[in-house]
Amino acid sequence: MSSEERYDIVIIGAGHNGTTAAAYLAKCGLSVCLLEERPEGGGAQENTEPIAGVRISPHAIANCAGPAPGWEQLELCKYGFRMQWPLTTLFQGKPPPYVMTTEGWMPITEKDKQGWTKLSGAQAQPSFTKDLARAVFWCPPHPPEVEPTAENIPFMQVYKKRQPDVWTEELLQMTLFDLLDEYLESEPLKVHAAYLAALETAHGHFQGMGIPAFCGVVTFGYFDRAVGPRGNMHGYYHAILRCAIAHGAVVRTCCPVEEIIVSNGRAAGVRLRDNAAGRGKMVWANRAVISATDLKQTFLKLIGPRHLDASFIQRIKDLSLKGGSLYHSQFLTRQPFRYRPQFRTGWGRSGVFYGGIYPCDSREIYFDNIADELGRRGKPSVPPDRVMWLIVGSGQYSPTDPQCTIPGCLLEGPMDIVVPTPEPHMKEPEGLSKVRDEINGYMRQALSQVVENVDSDNIVHQWAGTPYDSEFRNTGLTGGSWYGLRPCQDQWWTQRPLPELSRYRTPIEGLYLCHQTSGHPGGLCLMAIPYNLMHILIEDGIAEPGNWWYPSPWYIPQPGKRSAIPV
Repeated sequence: MSSEERYDIVIIGAGHNGTTAAAYLAKCGLSVCLLEERPEGGGAQENTEPIAGVRISPHAIANCAGPAPGWEQLELCKYGFRMQWPLTTLFQGKPPPYVMTTEGWMPITEKDKQGWTKLSGAQAQPSFTKDLARAVFWCPPHPPEVEPTAENIPFMQVYKKRQPDVWTEELLQMTLFDLLDEYLESEPLKVHAAYLAALETAHGHFQGMGIPAFCGVVTFGYFDRAVGPRGNMHGYYHAILRCAIAHGAVVRTCCPVEEIIVSNGRAAGVRLRDNAAGRGKMVWANRAVISATDLKQTFLKLIGPRHLDASFIQRIKDLSLKGGSLYHSQFLTRQPFRYRPQFRTGWGRSGVFYGGIYPCDSREIYFDNIADELGRRGKPSVPPDRVMWLIVGSGQYSPTDPQCTIPGCLLEGPMDIVVPTPEPHMKEPEGLSKVRDEINGYMRQALSQVVENVDSDNIVHQWAGTPYDSEFRNTGLTGGSWYGLRPCQDQWWTQRPLPELSRYRTPIEGLYLCHQTSGHPGGLCLMAIPYNLMHILIEDGIAEPGNWWYPSPWYIPQPGKRSAIPV
């Protein structure tokens, strides 16, 4: 690297959001420099090998982006993206056929099937499941001049056109439980959906988040297998990185950014830290700087108060990035986990351990767990036989792409539980790390309600990650979760993270946001924030894509700006 470099676009952070933005913009013919602090990119889409022969995904394992336009727009199949085939049809707009309760696998009813497929669009001919998910996640917020109403909110438009008997203004005030109470009858299926939604998007009791929470559950299984891409989500990241490089993007690792350079109110480039590879260099941006790092680092560390209004800085400080807390475990075992007898029917009938969510008996159990996450400090207080968990079983992995190659061993997991959210706020942020053995044992006790061989004779090793482990290792996982800011009604779409930032622009001209904490929708909806951002960059004359580009059909151009809809 020379002492100074100049590009059209400089992007800070090579997680999946920053790298996808680089791929889009490089495909537009722009010169792009992608800067990453760590030795490699990928962010939450990483694999690690804690011991030789074992590959784990400590953060993101599920592909929650089957409906994303980027698969076609960026032609990721050309760059190594491969799905595991054949795929089952776990959701694909349809509900899971069985749900785990303390009595065993509960089959869902015909009314459940009818209600779920109607809400998800799978019942329609043709299905509009993909369109519905895109309307929720892959669409930029409306311009500030346009008031969101029941007539123009994208998912409301989809329902009004494709499933009018679902459309009602009351949808905009419903919780997920409200929504499911109207269309489903089985309590365990409602609880199953609410817990999965809490891990993926919005909690089941958040007012006004019924449809976004439901669609988060649908996207979880749109491709279906929980570990769909070959190489897990790191395999996806390799493809998006190859795409960016193939179109000419320059990627610099071990290059932490010290400062976003602001000149005459405009972002002009960045200054790297002294310990960056090729020390003390300036990287200039002709057109734009894009921050794909978290909201608080961007405004409180990289820019500084002299360029921002004091009231704006205070509002940034007031936002909490502790949106949720996930505690992960992975198990190296000698034998596959075995379901207890009451779970050997339904999905367990073949003797293969697929995992699942447990216990889904009642929403009282759900609320006990959510109260722990949102309202308590320190260790979980829910008894092990009532703690809710999700585990990906070894039966979900393709035998042609094993996670463990050690003879006589295999990998079970990840297993996720939620732990008290305030834990990272404690005076000792690594507090749960000091009781890791206790929490690990607690998870094994919880799992043993369903699995009979969770014991020292079978478990060779248990790897675990606290929320602090996730956040410390990967700054994108603020609060130890995927979505950063809490996805509730006042931090969603035109409100996320603040109304004046919701379209990814900032008070600094030429500086744009592209991170899960700073844009809609956040979380695991791959390629959503960069795709939504592209509409704004086109409006501002930053990017001019070719005929491969197609905008969201629900996108509304900002008056006085160039429309992102091709002429």
